[in-house]
Amino acid sequence: MTNRQNFRLAAGGLIDRDRPLGFTYDGIAYRGYHGDMLAAALLANGVRLVGRSFKYHRPRGIFSAGAEEPSALVQLRTGDRTEPNVKATQIELFDGLAASSQNCWPSVNFDLGAVNNLLSRLFPAGFYYKTFMWPPSFWMKYEHFIRRAAGMGRSPVEPDPDHYEKQHAHCEVLVVGAGPAGLAAALAAGRAGARVILVEDQPILGGALLGDRATIDGRPAGEWIAAVERELSGMPETRILRRTTAFGYYDQNLIGLVERVADHLPAPPPHQVRQRLWLVRARQVVLATGAIERPLVFGGNDRPGVMLAAAARSYVNRYAVKPGERAVVFTNNDSAYATAIDLAEAGVEIAAIVDPRADPSGALPTQARAMGLPCIAGHAVVETVGGRELAAAEIMAIDAADDTLSGVARRIDCDLLAVSGGWNPAVHLFSQSRGRLRYDESLTAFVPGNSVQAERSIGAAAGTYDTASCIKQGLAAGASAAQAAGLGDGRPPTAPAVPTIEEQPARTLWAVPKLRRGGSKRFIDLQNDVTAEDIALAAREGYRSVEHVKRYTTLGMGTDQGKTSNIGGLAILAQTLGADIPAVGTTTFRPPYAPVAFGAIVGREAGAHLEPTRYSAMHPWHQRAGARFINAGLWKRAHFYPRPGESDLDAVNREALNVRANVGLVDVSTLGKIDIQGRDAAEFLDRVYTNSWKRLEIGRCRYGIMLREDGMVFDDGTTTRLGPNHFLMTTTTANAVRVMAHLEYLLQVHWPALKVYVVSVTEQWAAMALAGPNARKVLADAAPDLDVGNEALPFMSMRESVIAGIPARVFRISFSGELSYEINIPADYGVAMWEALMAAGEKYAMQPYGTEAMATLRIEKGHFVVGPEADGRTTPDDLGLGGMVSKTKDFIGKRSLSRPALRALDRKQLVGLLAANADDEIPRGAQLVTDPHAPLPAAMDGYVASWCYSPHLKRMIALALVKAGRSRMGDRLHALSPLTGKSVSVQIVPHVFIDAKG
Repeated sequence: MTNRQNFRLAAGGLIDRDRPLGFTYDGIAYRGYHGDMLAAALLANGVRLVGRSFKYHRPRGIFSAGAEEPSALVQLRTGDRTEPNVKATQIELFDGLAASSQNCWPSVNFDLGAVNNLLSRLFPAGFYYKTFMWPPSFWMKYEHFIRRAAGMGRSPVEPDPDHYEKQHAHCEVLVVGAGPAGLAAALAAGRAGARVILVEDQPILGGALLGDRATIDGRPAGEWIAAVERELSGMPETRILRRTTAFGYYDQNLIGLVERVADHLPAPPPHQVRQRLWLVRARQVVLATGAIERPLVFGGNDRPGVMLAAAARSYVNRYAVKPGERAVVFTNNDSAYATAIDLAEAGVEIAAIVDPRADPSGALPTQARAMGLPCIAGHAVVETVGGRELAAAEIMAIDAADDTLSGVARRIDCDLLAVSGGWNPAVHLFSQSRGRLRYDESLTAFVPGNSVQAERSIGAAAGTYDTASCIKQGLAAGASAAQAAGLGDGRPPTAPAVPTIEEQPARTLWAVPKLRRGGSKRFIDLQNDVTAEDIALAAREGYRSVEHVKRYTTLGMGTDQGKTSNIGGLAILAQTLGADIPAVGTTTFRPPYAPVAFGAIVGREAGAHLEPTRYSAMHPWHQRAGARFINAGLWKRAHFYPRPGESDLDAVNREALNVRANVGLVDVSTLGKIDIQGRDAAEFLDRVYTNSWKRLEIGRCRYGIMLREDGMVFDDGTTTRLGPNHFLMTTTTANAVRVMAHLEYLLQVHWPALKVYVVSVTEQWAAMALAGPNARKVLADAAPDLDVGNEALPFMSMRESVIAGIPARVFRISFSGELSYEINIPADYGVAMWEALMAAGEKYAMQPYGTEAMATLRIEKGHFVVGPEADGRTTPDDLGLGGMVSKTKDFIGKRSLSRPALRALDRKQLVGLLAANADDEIPRGAQLVTDPHAPLPAAMDGYVASWCYSPHLKRMIALALVKAGRSRMGDRLHALSPLTGKSVSVQIVPHVFIDAKG
């Protein structure tokens, strides 16, 4: 164990001294106790320098004690569980914990990246925007280095070994925060009989009381916390979620929570989740999220050893750790005097309490003076001294009227500078709920204003900071929330007795002037190295909106999301612009409040469980035949069936040529199949499809296109009339679920008077297509009782029969452009029918073919599909099917088709493409341009939608959408790929490449 200076107090704190824990930081072994956070354990072992800032690689130490931490970001764990950018203030210590500093090389003590600090004048705010715009052609070179510089920690490269869960819950009252206000609210709501969920980010309840020495009812606050916790735990309708962060407030009182179930352990026990994502729907929400202490802005305020005053107090009282030996407290309000008092009682020498107010005379300053603590009024810290750690603070007199400095700087040696610039209510969740903030001049902070949802903010989250008022507000809010949910009479329980402390108003001080020109930087955002000068520069360069300033300077864009910097930044912006703070406004508070692991969001929907996998009835046969599979929607489909020694392309070409020359069999079970029945079924189809359906004969099929309301093609397929009021619709594989939902929506919302019933039968029917010149012969041999002649079974018709002893529906439909029959049978008979057809086709050289050969066949015949060609931007006329649009009936999307933009002559239309050189390969997804040498972005005439090698034509072919394409046959264009830089000369040709007449 490395010998370091020990800053652990001999007694006190909420740690368990009977449970020592060993851990390593940057490879060095240390010791802490159960109940420590990593930050506390590091401070206890004298570790001050823990990381480097993002931009300038300046030394960074532990600045806070909670989720607002901007500086102490570490790489936690190693191997497949490693996690970057974790706040040391939120990592519960466990035995064997391994953490390391990040954003430094070769080490945190000697970081070569610190040269950026020496060259900081070359990297002002907006540096990236100004530098990397010229020359434009260099962007791809710039991007490589920018991406290497981006980020701080290292993401894991191995699969996450842990698993995550999701859970939904409902309650009458959800309380966020288990400080004094939140505990009181949960207690009152629980006593009223409400189902209560109490959410607390920390492993133990108490909030700000954990770092305080307050008394309640004449006893230590810890005893009141324990009594409330016991009572809540005994309530059957109350659930307490510890180690749980409320990260998002959404519509209809939906709150997103992430519970860190096993993050405090070396690894989750077997069958235990690491984290759980909760989605809680609450009738009433009580936000008791507390407040975040504001730092003060002055020269060198980022050195390790500079810390928020409340954090220093928390380390002493909660963790029994002295954050320093000799401290200066710099504050513009009374609360930090409590820090000075507690530090002094813990044995920390108080070198000075520096207060810019002329005569701080509240109860706490009076007590501090009575203890003999040196209080220096009317002064401010203007500069810090030190290298990688704080050595001293320089103070000067500051004018109360205009914040100007006077006199001579005085140096005070110290290794701890505890600062407090006041408090900001944690209004993030309130803002996410769409509540309106209002600026409170007396608090110099934004506080909750009008609520939009069933929510109430209390305690420090509402700008009330004394414990007595927080508890009273909590009891009242809990009782009224329960009453609003229909429980209780709304009368709050009796509040306990809590001493009140008279406080003097704070003095507004957003930034201390620089001691000297060229002095140390005054940081606002410690993580992203944003200074007060950066804000002023942004204002000088024309940025007036705080949202624009945020993006220009990167203010508040780190992992802490500006919890300690946003308000100070907008206040300095307001001063620079000569505007009021409310007029400048705030940045938008968006979820998540704190970082949420991707694993928690994904849950079990990862890897093979990302989506449910569907298999056709013939899947076992495809596997035995050696098929390569591809995902199509949620289905596994046979892509092709390679033979020994064949390349992938050879296999596809062989299958496609065999369909053209002989006969092939393809599995089409994945096509959506929707059974439609009812008195108004034909009327329903008339409204859904662009063409007419009422006169379709029983046993006949018809191809149809359905549109979206904007006139764009939504889906296509064939529908067969099985009876007077009975139809079977087929859809594309990928669109089957969407089409089914669309039909149900229309029947339930738009046309509830129609007597129509729809049900998906995709899983109930196995389907296969028999295609090729010999298809009729194979079917005749397999189904001797079925007349397969042209008159008995004409094109676009259906007959029911028995094939190989299996009842079947036989549809004469073609997608390949060859003679083709689609055979549907009950799914349980899928393999038996497939094998019977393969046996019948053996003497006709029948082979199975997969989706790739099927795609080749359809491109050769110019058949469009939803996705590549019908990509949501094409109308029927764009695809050459304008004749299928009825002029005598109404249907969804018809009125949109009359819009001028959808009738413009230069709309992109479906055409074919041939490479000018038969050996050239047309780039996939290429843009079609007239001049391939024109500077980017070039004017685009169209784009390649689908392409393939045609074994029939022995060259590459493509389907494309080209402006006024049908009138440009024979024109030359260039297929230019922006990704590969490849350009190929192509000629526009008709989109049917083979047997156009047939």
